Amino acid sequence: MELLKHWLDPAVFNTLGIMSLLMLAYTIERYLHYSRLELSSFKSQEMLEIDLTNHLTIIASVGSNAPYIGLLGTVLGILITFFDLGQAGLLDASNIMTGLALALKATAMGLLVAIPSIVFYNALQRRAEVLRLEWQHQQRISH
Repeated sequence: MELLKHWLDPAVFNTLGIMSLLMLAYTIERYLHYSRLELSSFKSQEMLEIDLTNHLTIIASVGSNAPYIGLLGTVLGILITFFDLGQAGLLDASNIMTGLALALKATAMGLLVAIPSIVFYNALQRRAEVLRLEWQHQQRISH
């Protein structure tokens, strides 16, 4: 249990940190890619679709899984708190509240990673939809 107590916060926060960096990197890459995209270079809608949706799954996965990473950290933090209280044999409200408050920070961090991820994903999905519609419009005009 001591090993878990020692490594829980670094494991949860490092995992969420890596997820955040991946999400930010792919979000920036997609925005830059969309701004430089030449729609006329695509001959088929399928190839355009593949290009537009590339890396979006990673951003969505971060947004959907970050709360679970945070929740796992919280559940394990609560488990550690109750284990320590059981070992001490004392029911001290201040120890319980402190342990629970510290455990909940993992959920908060998971939400702080997830919320922007979902916002960025939705914005990128909308931009991809607009680009797809612009391509279709160009195809109708050229035929």
